[in-house]
Amino acid sequence: MTRYAPSEIEPKWQKAWDADDVFLATRDPNKPKYYVLEMFPYPSGRLHVGHVRNYTMGDVIARYKASCGFSVLHPMGWDAFGMPAENAAMAGGGHPAKWTYDNIATMRAGMKTWGLSIDWSREFATCDPEYYGQQQSLFIDMLEKGLVYRKNAMVNWDPVDMTVLANEQVIDGCGWRSGAPVERRELTQWFFKISDYSDDLLAAIEGLDNWPDKVKTMQKNWIGKSRGLQFSFSVVDGPEGHDRVEVYTTRPDTLMGASFVGISADHPLARKLAAENPDIAAFCEECRKGGTTEEAIEKAEKLGLDTGLRVRHPFDNEWELPVYIANFILMDYGTGAVFGCPAHDQRDFDFASKYGLPITFTFEPEEGELNTGEAFAPAKTERVRWTKAYAWDEVSTGEEAVEAAIEFCESKGVGHGVTKFRLRDWGLSRQRYWGCPIPIVHCETCGVVPESKENLPVKLPQDVTLDVPGNPLDRHPTWRECSCPKCGAKATRETDTMDTFVDSSWYYARFTSPHAATPTDRAEADYWMNVDQYVGGIEHAILHLLYSRFFARAMNETGHLADSAREPFNALFTQGMVTHAIFQTKGADGRTEFHYPEAVDLRDGKGFLKADGREVQIVPSAKMSKSKNNVVDPVDIVAQYGADSARWFVLSDSPPERDVEWTAAGAEATHKHLSRVWRLAAEIDEAPETGAGDDDLLRITHKAMFEVSQGIESFGFNASIAKLYGFTNAIAKSKAGRDTRRFALKTLAQLMSPITPHLAEEMWAMLGGEGLIARASWPKPDEKYLVEDTVTLPIQINGKRRDEITVPKDMAKEEVEKLVLENEAVQRALDGGQPKKLIVVPGRIVNVVV
Repeated sequence: MTRYAPSEIEPKWQKAWDADDVFLATRDPNKPKYYVLEMFPYPSGRLHVGHVRNYTMGDVIARYKASCGFSVLHPMGWDAFGMPAENAAMAGGGHPAKWTYDNIATMRAGMKTWGLSIDWSREFATCDPEYYGQQQSLFIDMLEKGLVYRKNAMVNWDPVDMTVLANEQVIDGCGWRSGAPVERRELTQWFFKISDYSDDLLAAIEGLDNWPDKVKTMQKNWIGKSRGLQFSFSVVDGPEGHDRVEVYTTRPDTLMGASFVGISADHPLARKLAAENPDIAAFCEECRKGGTTEEAIEKAEKLGLDTGLRVRHPFDNEWELPVYIANFILMDYGTGAVFGCPAHDQRDFDFASKYGLPITFTFEPEEGELNTGEAFAPAKTERVRWTKAYAWDEVSTGEEAVEAAIEFCESKGVGHGVTKFRLRDWGLSRQRYWGCPIPIVHCETCGVVPESKENLPVKLPQDVTLDVPGNPLDRHPTWRECSCPKCGAKATRETDTMDTFVDSSWYYARFTSPHAATPTDRAEADYWMNVDQYVGGIEHAILHLLYSRFFARAMNETGHLADSAREPFNALFTQGMVTHAIFQTKGADGRTEFHYPEAVDLRDGKGFLKADGREVQIVPSAKMSKSKNNVVDPVDIVAQYGADSARWFVLSDSPPERDVEWTAAGAEATHKHLSRVWRLAAEIDEAPETGAGDDDLLRITHKAMFEVSQGIESFGFNASIAKLYGFTNAIAKSKAGRDTRRFALKTLAQLMSPITPHLAEEMWAMLGGEGLIARASWPKPDEKYLVEDTVTLPIQINGKRRDEITVPKDMAKEEVEKLVLENEAVQRALDGGQPKKLIVVPGRIVNVVV
């Protein structure tokens, strides 16, 4: 070749890697292992540059570790179940399986052009019966261990998609996909006992040293450990069987400011009253239409209905509080009942103000005036002053007062101190087709029975109709019919399928033995687990990671993972997004129109539509979004610049945890740089056999080995690339002889190989490297070249840098001063005079004051 041609180079080396099974993960007890995993994608059918960045990060680590002598596992799969496939099938009249597998084929083909070091022999999709059959087997094992149970529960019901939604799927009171107002319904659901592990999951976070602090904080807050008081109010003349209302509070020190008791619309007392009072029944039904997330509840107007009932304050039988049904209280949080202290909770303050309830302040700021126009709710650690003499008025903070109040209440027989967690059991039942069937059989004689493992997988039927909402499994004429695995009688299958979070909560373990006849092959799992480096987006910081941590524990309990794998991810990295400018115009109807980047010509900082020349408004650096048409297709990038250019660019411009903006100019500049590197290797035979500066280039080469390795080890890919730019410039300027230049260029190829593997292979071959660079050992620096004999000192004159001098590292201070005074820039500044001050900071800087 006479020029750098990625379109020729890249397919050639991809074929060579495949032919040599370079990336086949092999269990080798004689080698250390390294398991690198990126969160697997949903097969939507369209790849974007964000995918390139995510998977290139993992690939750099995988290739680097392999060259360092590790046996590397770097797999790929597809998180393939879920509503989008059903929606697409309903819209297009096809089948979710065809839509899914067609998309997988498209995305796999695109990803293979990026040169990822993936062991594709381990590939699976979660909708493969082989995968979800093992998930069903795992479910049965968890059921036997008491980690799964069934109960009636209030759920979020989407009346259009006709399925249960998690709280996080309810946006402003509506279904996240259908947009329909969500209802609260009571259904029989299957649950994982994740709450049994609350304390363990929380305590173990402290040991996750290589996780981002922000993720650990989010996990802690979600689990939500709190210390409080659980006690009961006695009901005055309440309905039969409802003589007490139990509450839990984390602020028992505010009990003397109690103004009302609030209960959920689904509280047993509310249900009893609703059965006898149509007005109460109507209000409760209205409450069930509201949002269920904390955010939605906070935003919604606080509504209440006075039931007419009263309860007695636990410290004073003459003090009665009204009982309200309130729309901001949920039955599945705490006891479904609270006492309201308006003075010290803004939500309660707003509620009390609306309904004319008393507001009594029990403490005030230690200094300054109390604003009675709003709730005073300081942090528990803040010092306060008590307004009256309470049993806990000698302490100065809410934190101390809570414990003192609990002790006082316990001494008076008013409840007891308890520790609670915010984390609730995981409801996994979903009323939809495209998911893993729950392997349960309902028998009139035997009741609820797990399917026999010999009958797994319980496969989804292919002949379903998706032209109407709801679960096709309920409507299928024969699929539900089966025999009871216990008594052999006629029975029916469970028609709920599993929450898709289940699919992604154990896939990391399945990758260790994807073709095993059991969920894991223990020999393989014991060797490969844990995941040494996990890479993925911050949007999965809570549920996916929490559920995965729970599943690792459950798989340990059921014998599928070792004790050491109870925390599955040793290190976690959350990458930033790839952004791109948005190009928009106003249409004739006044609506905003968004245009793809390839439809716009950029000239002098402005953009013009190629079709008609209209100028576009440019919104810089926005998150890539299909709705804004600012998604850049990697297929186009690879075709124009090559995969190596894309890989280099997405890692070069900013630290990997921050966002990076994709620009055509940046991609073109990257391509030009890689072309320059290729030319340096191609022209090696034109270099003189001998030359000056061999030692200098050797020193620079060994220093590059050290610094680039440091960058990769610390996920500082952009820092490594900066060093590679500098190393390339040094080689280009060097007058060293051919052998030294060849050694430097071969080293450059090796150091670039995790980032630009195709170009590195081509350079390696041109320079006479043995075998594939993908199998070559990582270059190790010679320590003697890392010792610096000289030091460069900047010279500042009156606080501004004017020059620099390079001197022996151990040169005496007086000798440095003499050289500084002889410096041309200093002499010009002195103009024949003497400096007022001359300060030499050894090894760092020289300051001259004139």
